[in-house]
This record gives sequence, C-alpha cells and structure tokens, in this order.
Amino acid sequence: MNEKVVAFQGESGAYSEEAIHRQFGDGTQTLPCETFGAIFEAIQRGRATHGMVPVENALTGTISQVYELLMDHDLRVQAELLLPIHHHLLAPPGTTLADIKRVKSHPQALAQCAETLRRRGWEAVPSYDTAGSARELAQNPEPHTAALASALAGQMHNLQVLDIGIEDRPGENSTRFFAIGIDDAQRRDPCKTSLVFTVRHRPRALYDCLGAFALRNINLTKIESHSMRGRPWQYWFCMDFEGHWRDPGVEAALADLLRQASMVKMLGSYPAALGGPNG
Repeated sequence: MNEKVVAFQGESGAYSEEAIHRQFGDGTQTLPCETFGAIFEAIQRGRATHGMVPVENALTGTISQVYELLMDHDLRVQAELLLPIHHHLLAPPGTTLADIKRVKSHPQALAQCAETLRRRGWEAVPSYDTAGSARELAQNPEPHTAALASALAGQMHNLQVLDIGIEDRPGENSTRFFAIGIDDAQRRDPCKTSLVFTVRHRPRALYDCLGAFALRNINLTKIESHSMRGRPWQYWFCMDFEGHWRDPGVEAALADLLRQASMVKMLGSYPAALGGPNG
C-alpha cells in the first residue's frame, strides 16, 4: 500500500479523525473502525498504513485498553498529538435547550461532562461513539434527546448546536493521541520514549527499576500502574520519559531496566508534542 491510510475508532466526524487531519494533513485518507482492536488488525492486514489511538485524557485519565493492545501487537508509536476537546451539544433542528432531558455519547465524552450533565439534570446515555451518536440522532430523532460530539459531526449530520464546550473544566480538556505504525519513527528532537514493564515480586523491585533512570538524570514524564488481565492483584506499568532509546544514557538505563524487570516492551521513541505536558 503506497497511499497513506490512517485507521481510527468511531465514525466520520469523530475526534480521532480530527486528530488524524492535524497530524497527517486534511487530505489524508481515513478508515473508520468499530473498536480499538480493529485498528491494530487493519494495520497488520495491510488495510491501513497507520492508526490514531487516544491514550490519555486530561480529565478522565489513561485509556488502559489501548496500552494493552500495544502490548499485544508488534506496532510502534510514531508520534504523539495533543488535541483540545470541545464538546458540542447537538440536537435536531427545532430543538431547544429547555427540551433536553437526556444526552447520548461515548462513555469517555460523558465522563468528561459528568458534572455539567448532573447539574443540569440530564441523563447520560452511553453510545459506542461520539460521531455515531450524532448520526443516530439525526437518522432517528428522539424527543428530549441530544448528542455530545464534535462541531464537524454536527455539520455532517445537519444537527443544530445547542451549547458549546460543556466539558466540566473548559479550556483544560484535551486528549493525547498516539500515531502508530509498523516502523520506528524518524528522529526529531525533542524526543520522548514510551514503554511498559512488569516487576519481580520482591522488595524494592519498582525502586530498582526506576533507579536506572534516576541515576542517569533521565526525566520521567509519566508512570502509572494498571491491573493485569487474568492475573488478579498483579500489575503492569506504563512509563514515558524524555529522550530517545538510542541516546547513550537511555541505552544504559534500558539495559539496567531489562536486568531488573520481569518484562519490558518498548512502544517507541517519537517526537514530543510541542506545547503539551513535558513537551
């Protein structure tokens, strides 16, 4: 496949598609997928050259399912993008704000607006996708019902905007995306590196793993623990740090980490998003 095709979860008009156009350009061909797992499958089967996946939201935190898929598949993080998210309250023409009693959208979008919905007395109704909820509402209008989605989704489905930016903390809501593909990213400084690892069951195991980076003055920009599927009360860690895996100090730290950890998987070294956290 010579032409660039970027897969994303959701329908046309989703925030992930907006992230694709910001990263790769407005003319980039996109491939909607129903699930995150389908993005990885599309790349591995050659139906897409790249994928765009959300990994973290400033209000609701890390999307661990995407990290689990990165652990399970041999794909690389090639870039990160920080996309400001402004949720639009959309409804069929003729609907007023006073008519609304329930709001449909993806659970992540609903969570980012949870306090606003509660304060206004609106019922949150989960849907599989933000843009999909807008399409379904346009095709099958329901009384007293609105959708949370992007401005683009509203335009595509001829829905009117009842309110803009109803996220709980306007101006603070942004989503971090990874662009993923088969190959390593071309180096462009400043760089960040992402990996996942597990520790041995012994005292100071995590301390020794992190010490490999502290001894070399490598700045960690993120570390989180997550439960392991099928292994109750066992955990894996996702970690980001400044630098490229080929830097001498980073190479030495990674060699130490490999000796201390029970498992390490490199997700990729990639250009840091400018203007973002630690970027």
